Amino acid sequence: MKRIFFLLLISLLVSSPLNAQYQSNLVPGVSNQGAFMGGLGYSRIDGEDYLTLSLRPELAFGKFGIGFDIPFRYNMDSGEIRDADWDESYDYFRVIRYVRYGHKRDKFYSRIGVLDASRIGHGFIMNFYNNEMINYDARKIGLELDIDAGSYGFESSTSNLGRAEIFGGRVYYRPLYNTTIPIIRNFAIGGSYVTDVDPDSRRDTDDAVSVYGADIELPIIKTSLFNTIIYSDWAKIKDHGDGTAVGVELSLRGLMSTFSITAQLERRFLNDEFLPNYFDAFYELDRYVLEDSIPVRKIDKVKLAKKTNGTFGLLHGSILNTLEVLGTFERLDGQKNSGIMHLEALVPNSVPKISMHAAYDRIGIDSFSDAFKLDNQSIARAGIGYKIYPFLVFYMDYVWTYRFDTDRDKYVIQKRFEPQIAFVMPFQFKRN
Repeated sequence: MKRIFFLLLISLLVSSPLNAQYQSNLVPGVSNQGAFMGGLGYSRIDGEDYLTLSLRPELAFGKFGIGFDIPFRYNMDSGEIRDADWDESYDYFRVIRYVRYGHKRDKFYSRIGVLDASRIGHGFIMNFYNNEMINYDARKIGLELDIDAGSYGFESSTSNLGRAEIFGGRVYYRPLYNTTIPIIRNFAIGGSYVTDVDPDSRRDTDDAVSVYGADIELPIIKTSLFNTIIYSDWAKIKDHGDGTAVGVELSLRGLMSTFSITAQLERRFLNDEFLPNYFDAFYELDRYVLEDSIPVRKIDKVKLAKKTNGTFGLLHGSILNTLEVLGTFERLDGQKNSGIMHLEALVPNSVPKISMHAAYDRIGIDSFSDAFKLDNQSIARAGIGYKIYPFLVFYMDYVWTYRFDTDRDKYVIQKRFEPQIAFVMPFQFKRN
């Protein structure tokens, strides 16, 4: 896993990370509000200088929202528009970053385009999967569709509508939903299945990977201020091993929304040849790579996994709509360098004139001293913006990603540095 990307974002308006709505465009929108955004600035990519014009409008009314990302990068040396932004017909479809209706856990939710943090069920099989990942020039158009009909429902996700790759879904049934029995009426039984039909992107090979599982969940307390859910998951990688998880999720909301806290703690029991969260935030990097010119698939690493136990934890907090923090950590018992951490903090647009956003991911953690090293097993991003005038924002955007260089047969750093003056014009749609 010797690849990294270093991203700096500026987020002026954000949506909740726990709703799986991580926004990676520079100035994301919020529900019921739209914004017309853009910026004129400078980029340095792969050692070349570009004058940039970026248009990123977002429209939202009711539960419907749509986001765009339209880049124009003028090479200051050659005098040409950057080819990699517009060299395929698919690039023209990717200017629509996403279209959505509703949010995760609504009765009806759908999103098409970039999937920032796709999750199925409690995340034991697919957790925070990102179909965009590090390669800006190879963005995909994915789809999420969830329906909750009360006594039954389903969740679904696919990574790429332009090519069959990753498909996943969960169906669930609440057998006592139509009764009046408190607590028990919300008991649910679910089944999940996620597959990558072509990890190496070659149709002439038969290397599909599938993971399937079952789960149960029971909301113990469900009020406007406090919710508690206990659950258990079982999953198996086809032709390999299986594992089980038992967990609890708690959420607490202060009066008048002064604060909110969500915590998830999960204990895992893993057999030989099984990895939890197989489709995770790093999957697009790990599914198939070349290490020293030798092809390595993620499923090859599954074969090396030994029976063990592990722990996963999540903590999210928000105070006065001013500071929002998210942290996750997972580790396997007795296995060196098995720790995986994600941290994210933001100060949204509620603070006058200033908006800040920082995130950090690290794999291969063995001790506390490993946790905050910026090296080839780290992902970090941070950004800051200052509102000069009501609709004019100055922000600094530094992007450090990796892309695969076919000539050198390895991943190489792809850098972008973009100080910009952006315009943000929010507006709302009103119903007649």
